[in-house]
Amino acid sequence: MGAGHAHVLYRDADSPVHRLPPEVKIAAMVAFTVAVVATPRAAFWAFGAYALLVAVVAALARVSPRWLLTRSAIEVPFVLFAFALPVIGAGERIDVLGLNLSTEGLYGAWNILAKGTLGVWASLLLAATTTTRDLIVGLDRLRCPQIITQIATFMLRYLDVLVGEARRMRVARISRGDDPRFLWQLRGFAAGIGALFLRAFERGERVYLAMLSRGYTGRMPAVWQGAGAATTGQWLVAATVPLLAGTVAATAAVLT
Repeated sequence: MGAGHAHVLYRDADSPVHRLPPEVKIAAMVAFTVAVVATPRAAFWAFGAYALLVAVVAALARVSPRWLLTRSAIEVPFVLFAFALPVIGAGERIDVLGLNLSTEGLYGAWNILAKGTLGVWASLLLAATTTTRDLIVGLDRLRCPQIITQIATFMLRYLDVLVGEARRMRVARISRGDDPRFLWQLRGFAAGIGALFLRAFERGERVYLAMLSRGYTGRMPAVWQGAGAATTGQWLVAATVPLLAGTVAATAAVLT
């Protein structure tokens, strides 16, 4: 992890958002999401203000709107569920474009779409401006339980290795006449999965023993927590967005 592996969502750029320490970006994203979730669903203007905040951060991070919209496809299942709510919802109903829809269902659909989309955008901006290594470092600096950060570190570090090994095993099976499209050949596929699990377990044991022999004590290296940690000024800069979002949420709660 010392090389700072980048994930598929990371966009390499030199922007003010990229330069912020990871812990302040994680904290800001979580606080912003909490403010959005706490906003009354009937405060439509508030969600417009949140979208404006996201647009400003995206512009500072040099992340294009097209990239955000494309990657937002991950929420499609929730969108489909939201569109079904006005149809299957109970209570008072209203005619919209010739359709008899539930008022409560319309509010529920708007609530899911608005809050879900804003949460996805905030998460995407965090992923686009923070490498995999920095995400782990940020969680560690925020005093996330060590067992979680260690598991995430090893998973991310060796995920590509396991995927590559699984690909080689598949090529080896196909070269020997195996075709995973046929149901009667599922036994070979299951055996391959079992062999991959055993290899992964043995590899993990060897890595763990090698780490112990080099002085590993069950905690992340102290250097991860020292150099590059956020300053008070950086915390204040990162707090701008969640503070504005919190102000909007509080105002919406009072006016609604």
